[in-house]
Amino acid sequence: MIDVAAHLAAVLEAVRPLDAESRDVAAARGRVLRHPVHAAVDVPAFDSSAMDGFAVRDLDRPATLRVVADLPAGTEQDPRMDAADAARIMTGAPVPTDATAVVPFEDTVHGLAGGLSPVEIVVPPRAGAHIRRRSSDVRAGDLVVDAGVRLTAGRIGAIAASGVGTVSVSRVARVAVVSTGSELVVAGAPMRRGQIPESNSVLLAGLAEEAGAEVVLRTSVGDEGEGPRAAIAAAEAAGADVVVFSGGVSAGAYEVVKNTLGDLMRFERVRMQPGKPQGFGRTAAGTLLFGLPGNPVSAAVSFELFVRPALRALEGDVELGRAQVRVALAGGWRARPGRTQYVPVSLDRSDPERWRATPTPRGTRGFGEAEGLAVIPSREDDLPPDALVTVALW
Repeated sequence: MIDVAAHLAAVLEAVRPLDAESRDVAAARGRVLRHPVHAAVDVPAFDSSAMDGFAVRDLDRPATLRVVADLPAGTEQDPRMDAADAARIMTGAPVPTDATAVVPFEDTVHGLAGGLSPVEIVVPPRAGAHIRRRSSDVRAGDLVVDAGVRLTAGRIGAIAASGVGTVSVSRVARVAVVSTGSELVVAGAPMRRGQIPESNSVLLAGLAEEAGAEVVLRTSVGDEGEGPRAAIAAAEAAGADVVVFSGGVSAGAYEVVKNTLGDLMRFERVRMQPGKPQGFGRTAAGTLLFGLPGNPVSAAVSFELFVRPALRALEGDVELGRAQVRVALAGGWRARPGRTQYVPVSLDRSDPERWRATPTPRGTRGFGEAEGLAVIPSREDDLPPDALVTVALW
């Protein structure tokens, strides 16, 4: 058997990043940035008011001032001012060159209701109060977002605010999902003895989409014939970058993926539970091929450990794994010498300083309620209650 890390390393070594494409920043959320973005303009682009109120000059005591201008956001006005003057100003408007501070409406007698009549200042401002200085956030040329990160709403907002309208991002990875097994029937269809609903393609396609990929093919093949090879041809015709098989990779007599794709894939036993049998390869066209176990939970855990990092690497994402926390086990756990266990768990957050992890019930229903995977390292002795484990958060 080989270690999880060794199998993952072989997978990632085969990954070739996808092509980059230019995209309007407003349509780039969720994509991975391929080139760093530098600010095109200063942010703010000018000294601006941080409050609704009155711009004043060198005011150090309560006073009544004449109002010489009205400055809404977007104005080009730059009125001359002396110590006896004020300019009514709204948030975001350019502060007059002569002004040294902004007095909020709340620090005047009549506030906004006073209109443009002389304004009585009751709380004099400190110098520079409520003025956002030019380039105080970002200077033109500064790095705004580095390459290799996934663009969140906050990041695309920062890019747009810095005056950049187009970014270079990876195209979306395209995935085909193929379930194997002659016993499979479409969920909801009538079943005879020996048949089961086909769920793996639904599960794995959903996981691929949650990882940011586009599913271009979802199908199933039987345990005999050249179904897997035909599925690869169909997937490549649909433009797939990755084909994920579930089932047909173990040690039985009817392991259709293992029996038909030995020239394209290698098959390993990996020191993990669940998910020991794994297959991986690459076609002549460069399509990545994954062979995952047929048990739904085993397939999902295997996807999490191997396929998801590959999808992120295809996009050039520098963050291949999930966020992780150290959490206390609510109960003990039986360790397995020679195997790392990946246990679906739910999290008790009632004590914010000490989260607790509880394994969910076995099977697909419990997996569906899990909030992460607890990693139980290979060891001879069992884990006691309250032992700390690493949990990869979903």
